[in-house]
Amino acid sequence: MTIASSSPPSRLPPSGPAGAATKTGTGRPRSREGRGDGRLAALFIAPALLGFLVFLLWPTLRGVYLSFTRFNLLTPPEWIGLANYDRMIHDPIFWDSLRVTVVYVVINIGVQTVAALAIAVLLQRLTQSAVLRGIVLTPYLMSNVVAGIVWLWILDTQLGIGNEIVSAVGADRIPFLADETWAIPTIALINVWRHVGYTALLLFAGLQAIPNDMYEAAKMDGASEWRMFWRITMPLLRPVLAVVLIMTVIGSFQVFDTVAVTTNGGPANATNVLQFYIYGAAFGRFQFGYASAMSVALLIVLTAITVLQYRLTRAGRTDLG
Repeated sequence: MTIASSSPPSRLPPSGPAGAATKTGTGRPRSREGRGDGRLAALFIAPALLGFLVFLLWPTLRGVYLSFTRFNLLTPPEWIGLANYDRMIHDPIFWDSLRVTVVYVVINIGVQTVAALAIAVLLQRLTQSAVLRGIVLTPYLMSNVVAGIVWLWILDTQLGIGNEIVSAVGADRIPFLADETWAIPTIALINVWRHVGYTALLLFAGLQAIPNDMYEAAKMDGASEWRMFWRITMPLLRPVLAVVLIMTVIGSFQVFDTVAVTTNGGPANATNVLQFYIYGAAFGRFQFGYASAMSVALLIVLTAITVLQYRLTRAGRTDLG
């Protein structure tokens, strides 16, 4: 006599792809979770993507198109091919503006990088006070226009406190912003004063990533601070320094507001940087097609410089193991 079991037979899930974890522990299909994450990511990306398309990509494409046209806002754009670029190649003021811009960039980047690196190393090696970091960053919180106006007053030849100090030490007053020789270096140093704190904090963040063990081992071997700087700090800081240089070079080529409020391109076009010349062509003479052609040329120059800097400095590689 057989006795039938009262418990129901166990049912095993089907094997194979059809039965392989069609649901997660929460009971929701994996595919739905993936779609939900994708929608959430798209929601967060959408504002930045919209801003990029509206304020960067579309104006860039529109500017490239206008560079091949004659356009003055009053009439529809007239296609003229490469005429604007031919005019630009034979325009002596364009080349002089480019030369002035390069001089500005060399002075600005050279002084700013050295000063920022020195400040960053001092912050990292001597003190890491948040108060000092805030003080260093203070000039960067001021707009370029305000900084330009303040320094215009300070360096005024007759009434500026800067020239009062120069006169007090027995030297002749210097027309910092009214002399062809002094104007561009002065503007470059004004922008160095404003941006050096921000650049220093970027380098300081890179220094924080260098392990202290390396410095301690070097001290045990008798290495001096100067030797540790060249053998440890500089090689390991190279990727961060390279990125900072790329950012500052691009920003320096786009200098405009400091020139506009201090010298207005003078004296005798000594500070007529490329951005100021482009602005004058577009909004002063309403030659938007020609201004667009010069803007495209500047874009090409900056792209070439960025690629060259990236390759020469090996910004994408680090010496940290």
